[in-house]
Amino acid sequence: APGVLIPRPETEQLVDCALSHATAPATRILDIGTGSGCIAISMALKLGEAANIDAWDISPAALTLAQENAALLGARNIRFSQMDILSTSLPQPAEGYDVIVSNPPYICHRERSEMESHVTDHEPAEALFVPDTDPMLFYRAIARYASAALRPGGHLCVEINSAYGQATAQLFRDEGFGNIHIHKDFSALDRVVECQCNLNKTP
Repeated sequence: APGVLIPRPETEQLVDCALSHATAPATRILDIGTGSGCIAISMALKLGEAANIDAWDISPAALTLAQENAALLGARNIRFSQMDILSTSLPQPAEGYDVIVSNPPYICHRERSEMESHVTDHEPAEALFVPDTDPMLFYRAIARYASAALRPGGHLCVEINSAYGQATAQLFRDEGFGNIHIHKDFSALDRVVECQCNLNKTP
C-alpha cells in the first residue's frame, strides 16, 4: 500500500540476524519503525507464543496496514503502538528487551536522483530519507533508547545505508555497545549491523 515501504530481500537478512538472538524460552522484542509489519510479523510467526513483541511506527496509516497484515497472517502476539523514536519521552519497559530490531530511514536526500522511479513515486518519503547533514539521525536515537531499554547482554540489529557501515558501527561503539558486527547483503554491500548491550550495565 502507498503508506509503507515495499519489503526488500535484504530485510530478510535483518530478520534472520534478530532471530539468531531470540533464543530464550520467553523473548521480549521491539521493532522500531515497523512499516508494513514484515519484521515483527515474521519474528512472531517464527517464534510463536514464546515471543512478546512490541512494534512501533510514527505513521497511523502504516500501523493500520501492519495490524491488517498481522491479522491476515495469524500473528497474534504483537502490540502495535504509534511512537516516534526521535521523541524525548518514550516508554521504558518494565523488563528490558532481549532484542531491538529496526529498518529506519537511511537514504540521504542527495541519493534520490540515483533511485528508481518505482521507489520514489510509490513509497513514503518519511520512511526513506534522512537529511544530508545528519545521516545518523535515526541510528543515534535508536542507540540511545536501546542502551536504556535492552536488558544487559541484549542485542540490537539494524539495517543500514551501505555507505555508512563503519560510521554506524562506530556510533554504537561510542554509545557503549560491544560485539559489533557488520553483515553484507547479497550484493556484498554493508547492510546489517548487530551489537550487544553491556553485560555489566545496571538493569
